[in-house]
Amino acid sequence: MMTRRLQTFWRRSICAVTTAVMVVGVAGAQQTPPAIASDARESLQDAWWTGPLLANSAATLPRGHYLAEPYIYDIIGPHSQLFGSRAYVLYGLTNKLTTGVIPIVGYNQPDQGPNSSGVKVGDITLLGQYRLTQFHEHSWVPTTAIEVQQTFPSGKYDHLGTRPSDGLGAGAYTTTVSLNTQTYFWLPNGRILRTRLDVSQSVSGGVDVEDASVYGTSKGFRGRAEPGKSLTVDLAPEYSLTRQWVLALDALYEHNGSTS
Repeated sequence: MMTRRLQTFWRRSICAVTTAVMVVGVAGAQQTPPAIASDARESLQDAWWTGPLLANSAATLPRGHYLAEPYIYDIIGPHSQLFGSRAYVLYGLTNKLTTGVIPIVGYNQPDQGPNSSGVKVGDITLLGQYRLTQFHEHSWVPTTAIEVQQTFPSGKYDHLGTRPSDGLGAGAYTTTVSLNTQTYFWLPNGRILRTRLDVSQSVSGGVDVEDASVYGTSKGFRGRAEPGKSLTVDLAPEYSLTRQWVLALDALYEHNGSTS
């Protein structure tokens, strides 16, 4: 389906362009201490992190805390361009359970045919993440969490008429279950390598389709689409170069089943 293909293309494009991206820590401090000596061991408190681009954290928010994390992106495809925004709005229900919502908006600009008639709303996703274990220094046990996302078909996907670029949804109810992990390694120079490994499986229900749609159908079509399953594995190391600079890498594998 078009939405999944766009998301896949976006992930792979970002990975290709930002194989090693340096990101600045967003935390603030009154003074920045000098860089540690090569034979010193960096402390967890002294390392600032921004996270990699794609892998979700296995951590959960403290109870009663909010987090709003918006992203703005531009997906440049062979014959189209999509300007979009995805935001993660999270709330710590308990210290081990974080809930949230992921709204998506976008604007399609194909090489041929009309652009979107305006900024369109995509499918909305609700999520819950429960932390199973917590990393502690000098322990081999990583932070692990089970995350469940439920996507609801709020975006337009069929009855697109002569403007297929208005389609930003998939029309399907999709359930994604993920195992997220995060741990820390101290390298010989004393700096920290934080590593995430996330494994996700998505399953979608069938979709009734009429007329022009994101599935490539045309006017007069009446039928049903059966989206395939999707498996994603993301290995994301981050190297604490200095307190304020991080080198981050996402190595992503994704397999999408055929949509009939």
